[in-house]
Amino acid sequence: MKEFEVRPDPNDPRLSVSVPGIDHEGQSVETSVVTERPLTLFLNGQEIVTMMTIGDRPDLLAVGYLLNQNMLKADNEIAGIDYDEDIATVVVRTHRKTDFEDKLRKKTQTSGCAQGTVFGDLMEEFDQIRLDPDARVKTSWLYQLTKKINTQPSLYLKAGAIHGCVLAHEDKPLVYMEDVGRHNAVDKIAGYMFLNHVSSHDKIFYTTGRLTSEMVIKTVKMRIPVLVSRSGFTAWGVELAQKANLTLIGRARGKRFVALAGLDRLVFDADPLRAEDEDRRHTRKGSLADAED
Repeated sequence: MKEFEVRPDPNDPRLSVSVPGIDHEGQSVETSVVTERPLTLFLNGQEIVTMMTIGDRPDLLAVGYLLNQNMLKADNEIAGIDYDEDIATVVVRTHRKTDFEDKLRKKTQTSGCAQGTVFGDLMEEFDQIRLDPDARVKTSWLYQLTKKINTQPSLYLKAGAIHGCVLAHEDKPLVYMEDVGRHNAVDKIAGYMFLNHVSSHDKIFYTTGRLTSEMVIKTVKMRIPVLVSRSGFTAWGVELAQKANLTLIGRARGKRFVALAGLDRLVFDADPLRAEDEDRRHTRKGSLADAED
């Protein structure tokens, strides 16, 4: 794959709108704001969830969501993905009924909620996953990745109020997705990897969002051995990363970062004194407040 083979299109008129207003001095201004619209997802004949999204790449978002929620398995064959923009619906169809449909039906009959089943299945699989112990991440790659991603044209730089996630190999960003929720951006990449048969054992996952337990679980489930963020950590996210031997790197801005798990994968091959600090013109939300979502 070439660098930024898939990237945001900040000029797509569907993804942002210009809104008039006034600034702190009372002067008339126009500012770009990202769109947010509902998307209802069906798995075969079962309604699963309604998500709020910017509306691009609904096929990738749907497949990635189902994979990361353990509703779709790696061996499930997708027969088709039907998206109807007029009614904001995407339907993923498989050649055979999935295991999740029976579990959802049983759980709904007993308690009216499937979330316990979903979370239990996720954690059971999490405990069984073994990430590639031979994967490595060089500090020179981290410095190059953060610079390339941070200066890439994006909806964030145009309008803000959005999260970005990037799939990378060494110092090369491959797939860059954005959405109003960081989990949507993760799911789009998971969907892309599944539909395009992209291997995960030697990849790096970058996000602008916090390194929470959910982010760690999704990254491990995708079998990616390295997770990097501009933002900070939660205690359970760190604990789960250590348990899975996921290399967890946070507060990665310019030449600075902090690693709290999977430390044996780090290769210090670059002098941080010679690395560049982050240009303030490209400061992103993740560096302003770790608590933002």
